[in-house]
Amino acid sequence: MPSCILETEKMIVYQAQLGDFANLNHLIVCKASLKAVIIDPFYSDYWLNFTADNGWDLTTVWLTHTHWDHSKAVPDFVGKEIWVHQNEYQRGWNGPSNHYWNNPSWSTIDLQFGELKFKAHSTPGHSPGHMAFSGEGIFVTGDCLFLGRCGRIDLFGGNKKHQRKSLFFVREILEKLPDYWLVLPGHLYELSEGYSPSMLSIREVLAENEALRAIDENEAWESLDFLSFDDEMAKRARVQERSSKRS
Repeated sequence: MPSCILETEKMIVYQAQLGDFANLNHLIVCKASLKAVIIDPFYSDYWLNFTADNGWDLTTVWLTHTHWDHSKAVPDFVGKEIWVHQNEYQRGWNGPSNHYWNNPSWSTIDLQFGELKFKAHSTPGHSPGHMAFSGEGIFVTGDCLFLGRCGRIDLFGGNKKHQRKSLFFVREILEKLPDYWLVLPGHLYELSEGYSPSMLSIREVLAENEALRAIDENEAWESLDFLSFDDEMAKRARVQERSSKRS
């Protein structure tokens, strides 16, 4: 069962860690409309059954980006609104999305779901069309920003300069929001202190996040060891990059 992590007069937010990559899925329920939106679904039946059992209509999917572990369940959401930023096509996305954001990089647009009001932020770097969502007391950061660090930039479509600019962009947004709002990342990763929270307040993230603390100084930014890795995913990304340049 997913955990209810926030309930207000207007909405309920559920969180579940699913799959082998510590993915965090987030379900937002609008109490007025009884409709629900799922962000980065890993298992379709898990969320369709859960919402049906509670009398909610899961109508919409929001993707922060289209890496496999964030879009795995999308083909099973037949007849739903599936939203993704159009720049994800730059990394070869060919999924069954049917609605597209097209706001420029590092810009914000209004986003409404039922009676709930959100902002959709373009935050490229981890992927070319990465999005983040804020509103109603939460900030869903996907893989742009984790609680202690940030997403890697060595996968196909990743860009180190864009990621750094996105972190400046996100930090500026965070600093203007109430500091008790919850930051909800795309993965459950252990912090340097040795514990693994699935959410933190904006105040805590601004104080503790290693990537946000490093972006002001070139040397500190270049010394971060979690932006790229010498693993099979990085090797495949290099092959994809060479292939895209030849085509």
